[in-house]
Amino acid sequence: MVFKNEQSFEDALVNLLISQKGWDEVLDNPSEEDLIQNWADILFQNNKEKDRLNNVPLNRSEMNQIIEQINGLQTPLKRNEFINGKSVSIKRENEEDTLHFGKEVSLKIYDRQEIAAGMSYYQIARQPRFTKKTSILPDRRGDIMLLINGMPVIHVELKRSGTPISKAVYQIQNYMHEQVFTGIFSLIQVFTAMTPEETVYFANPGEAELFNKDYFFHWANFYNEPVNDWKQIADTLLSIPMAHQLIGFYTIPDTADNVLKVLRSYQIYAAREIANRVIKIDWHEKDQLGGYIWHTTGSGKTLTSFKSAQLIAASGEADKVVFLMDRIELGDQTLIEFKSFAELEDEIHGTDSTVDLINKLKSDKPTEKLIVTSIQKMSNIREDGIGNADLEQIQAKKMVI
Repeated sequence: MVFKNEQSFEDALVNLLISQKGWDEVLDNPSEEDLIQNWADILFQNNKEKDRLNNVPLNRSEMNQIIEQINGLQTPLKRNEFINGKSVSIKRENEEDTLHFGKEVSLKIYDRQEIAAGMSYYQIARQPRFTKKTSILPDRRGDIMLLINGMPVIHVELKRSGTPISKAVYQIQNYMHEQVFTGIFSLIQVFTAMTPEETVYFANPGEAELFNKDYFFHWANFYNEPVNDWKQIADTLLSIPMAHQLIGFYTIPDTADNVLKVLRSYQIYAAREIANRVIKIDWHEKDQLGGYIWHTTGSGKTLTSFKSAQLIAASGEADKVVFLMDRIELGDQTLIEFKSFAELEDEIHGTDSTVDLINKLKSDKPTEKLIVTSIQKMSNIREDGIGNADLEQIQAKKMVI
């Protein structure tokens, strides 16, 4: 299908997304104030309980508290941590809430596990209006923003048929240079540049000067065959549940580089298939079969491995996930990288000795589920004074290595 103008392309894309039954509602030409009020309404719906909002809506002053917290987060990495932190705290200023007035309450904002209509709100903002930073700049409107629980997390920039995809990327970069992605718009995690014939997606770099085409990714199917047709993109990358999962599971705040990263499609498929295979394991079978995922140099194996291990650890289907390396120095380097990817530093544990490894394997602490070690640290177990009772306790664990 050939689209001679962006408007017809936008109409077709929005209609297709709505027809999928994942996206619930379309907001036409909203201003930033409209989106803040929309977010306030959704926060109220999700937090009506007596111990939260006590059935009293949020007023503008209370929403300002949330926006101020967002403005204090200087990078997309920090805003990703905010979104995936599940909740935000405010001081109640609405006097109608006599139970909590003047007190701090915690509000649920997003849960990566709640992927379904009725549990999360999915909206499409068409032609959202940006707030100008100076009167000399022209009025700006985006094409499409995808909102989850009221938060704009994916921005889609469209260009008509026959237009180079670089034009859509440049438009996003120009918007960022003009600083339109501030306030509630700063919550955008992933940008999607799209023509009817080609699509690229990339994590929000935070600054126009940090745009790097090496991190612009094309979508692909399970067999790593490129997907560019706009209908297939709408049915996969921009659909529910994928859009929800992209924000909750497949964006990675890398504290070592201080940037937000998003996984390539083949990394997503690999991590998901590894985790799903573990979930289906019958732990009572005597002969458990292993498997492997093969990637080439430079394909992001460490990030894929981390995400696979994190998904397995979070699933509750395994007591321990051990990332095992063949050299101590490689294990130490991997531990550093894993910790930079982790949402909480104590989510990842290394080992100093064989005894330390055994104790972590025996531990029932929920924070000691993901362990990075090397093969050398698993040798000489008997010589280090590890008895049969210790080994039996370890063998009783559901362990993925």
